[in-house]
Amino acid sequence: QVQLVESGGGLVQAGGSLGLSCAASGRIFGSYVMGWFRQAPGKEREFVATIRRSGARTIYADSVKGRFTVSRDNAKNMVYLQMNSLKPEDTAVYYCAADPGVTLSIRRHEYDYWGQGTQVTVSS
Repeated sequence: QVQLVESGGGLVQAGGSLGLSCAASGRIFGSYVMGWFRQAPGKEREFVATIRRSGARTIYADSVKGRFTVSRDNAKNMVYLQMNSLKPEDTAVYYCAADPGVTLSIRRHEYDYWGQGTQVTVSS
């Protein structure tokens, strides 16, 4: 089992940057595909980014491509989301999630473990 704790959210002006972190428990962190999702008020939780176990491959939602970067440090049991050129529409609660599968996935139901989320608010 994996426990996930996000941090780094906050309030930022449009055009600014924020870095999110997700700390994972467990000695087999490196065996999980990791993902970031977000949920805005009144909307469904949506995919943001995912990263392969080795960190060698990533996939991004079209809405964040070129602005967000996902990375991981398996030695530290950490996954990160660097968010640049933030827009008001990026405002949401951001969640990290762990998928015990092998292939990258953008589907929520393939992720078994979730953090509690961290709020990101982008003002215009």
